[in-house]
Amino acid sequence: MAATREKPARNRLISGPGTLLVWLYGVMVVGAVSRSVYQIATEFDRAPLAYSLSAVAGLVYGFITYSLVRGGEQARRAALVCCAAELVGVLTVGTWALVDPSAFPDQTVWSDYGMEYLFIPVILPISALYWLRKAARQEDAA
Repeated sequence: MAATREKPARNRLISGPGTLLVWLYGVMVVGAVSRSVYQIATEFDRAPLAYSLSAVAGLVYGFITYSLVRGGEQARRAALVCCAAELVGVLTVGTWALVDPSAFPDQTVWSDYGMEYLFIPVILPISALYWLRKAARQEDAA
């Protein structure tokens, strides 16, 4: 019985707009991780903070993707926390890079609020937070 109640909650996170979020987060995982691995392996001395932050962004994106696919209430809550942390990171690094450009000799995924990535890094957590809160409200209503 518990398994049948859990299944709709799991499916809801990756249905409709949730499917698009999983796809976009998956693309960002590939972009951020591949970029950071290459930069850390070949030119880490040039901008260690920037490249490390890109690696952290990739890990955050990966965890959010996993949580959305996994589904369930615990995964939804974990994704909410990570999306909020992601948004704080994007806003902090984006502002920091604008205020003190010398702190980042090279771009991170979150520099300039994700301008190199079509601002997806700032739009994505806002959209995900909205979707995850909406999924919780729908669950409460059901």
